[in-house]
Amino acid sequence: MFEAHKAMFMYCTTPVHAGAGQAFGLVDNPIQRETHSEHPVIAGSGVKGALRHHLWRKWDKGNGKRTRDLLNNIFGPEAGSSDLHAGAISFSDAQLVAFPIRCVKNAFVYATSPLALARAQRMLGLCGEQADWSVQSPEDGHAWLINPALLSGDHLLLETQALTAQVDANAQGVKKVAETLANSAIPDGGYFHDKLKNDLVVLSDTDFKWFVKHATVVEAHVRIDDKTGAADGGGLFYTENLPPESILLSTVMATRERKEGSDVQADAVLGHVVGALNGQTVQLGGDATTGRGMVTLNFAGGNSNGQS
Repeated sequence: MFEAHKAMFMYCTTPVHAGAGQAFGLVDNPIQRETHSEHPVIAGSGVKGALRHHLWRKWDKGNGKRTRDLLNNIFGPEAGSSDLHAGAISFSDAQLVAFPIRCVKNAFVYATSPLALARAQRMLGLCGEQADWSVQSPEDGHAWLINPALLSGDHLLLETQALTAQVDANAQGVKKVAETLANSAIPDGGYFHDKLKNDLVVLSDTDFKWFVKHATVVEAHVRIDDKTGAADGGGLFYTENLPPESILLSTVMATRERKEGSDVQADAVLGHVVGALNGQTVQLGGDATTGRGMVTLNFAGGNSNGQS
């Protein structure tokens, strides 16, 4: 039974490759997707492993045993350990909240949909964070937006699509959603905080699904022969990434430490992890050696604001 919770926003600052481990179609290395919605997702197990690795490096101050014991108590013992007990921290799958889409005006927009917003609202509510927005669903081929500067005539031009757009006059609540997401996912302000507040658009679930399937970053890679330094014959392959400026949301859940003899309670466990990670940029997913996977974390809601 989890006793303490926080919502964790993940803002992608570089392309992120959380690999699916199997290929369908033309892309050799696709990203993880939910089966029912086909939205990109990052599995909670991958999030937990990456954050454990990050905290190992952050907490290791020359006392390897102390750091290892701390990590084992919070995250669970290492593989092959004889000291078996459950970990005290858990991470849900990171679900997509907003997705950047190329736009003729203002370079790009942050796009979302009623489904993505409803799931974010539910997750935030479970963590005690108020998200009382209400957004009507636009028809397919239509969009709600805040900033009229995004319009070309009366249309919003995204990728190859021309969507009929209507400026929100607070009736659909887009402005409130944009402010909540900007303040939670990018709380330090700045250019991207302001852009998210102004350039959020709401698409229908059908249109949003099309964009998150067909507007990801697909890169061609060529394997290099170590001996010749030239391209290896037959070494061409394609890798899919979430684009920079994507926003995902996960839930961090804690119990008291389960190692026998420990009396560290759930709020202290959660506070220890949150205090070490809040506002930090960490690496998630594959292709770290090519600069992929840099994600900035910010926490919202919950009942713990501990220090690392």
